Amino acid sequence: MPIQARYFEEPMTFSLAELDSHDPHWNKRGAIYVPSGKGPTVWAAGDVYTIKATGAQTNGGMGFIEASVPAGGGPVPHAHPEQEETFYILDGELEFLDGDHLFTAVAGDFVHIPRGVRHRFKNKASHAARMIFIFTPPGLEQIFVDHALPARPGEAPPSVIDDDQIARFDIMAGLAKSIILPEPS
Repeated sequence: MPIQARYFEEPMTFSLAELDSHDPHWNKRGAIYVPSGKGPTVWAAGDVYTIKATGAQTNGGMGFIEASVPAGGGPVPHAHPEQEETFYILDGELEFLDGDHLFTAVAGDFVHIPRGVRHRFKNKASHAARMIFIFTPPGLEQIFVDHALPARPGEAPPSVIDDDQIARFDIMAGLAKSIILPEPS
């Protein structure tokens, strides 16, 4: 069965028998490997975020974050006019706001928020929830790395928001061009 390759300068049609598995093209390396428990870890929005991949690492493809959201954690309602945000729940459950609609996402659920849509997530349970989220295009994950409070291993995020955290939040929101919005009425 012929295969059409579209990633070369000009489309080529060839059969699998014609492929040379020793061609240097197939041996090129480019994977990003971040072991479990590794990556810059910060406290933001009352949560613990471990940045697994930045836009610089993915050649502008995406920003990838692993999050632990403690009971009561999660950001205030906001919108990203320039980024889309995609979530995959690994453990627990989170209440999501989508525009003016609330729903609960549980382990195994996928949530995609288009740019410019008011959203937030909140952990209403009594135990931490875990998820991954992706920014496309990337950039917001680097803002967390550069400006959020570095997490201290073994410690929970601060339960009291102090002036330093408010200042960091204001800087991050400004750099991210995030629009902070009220809860729907």
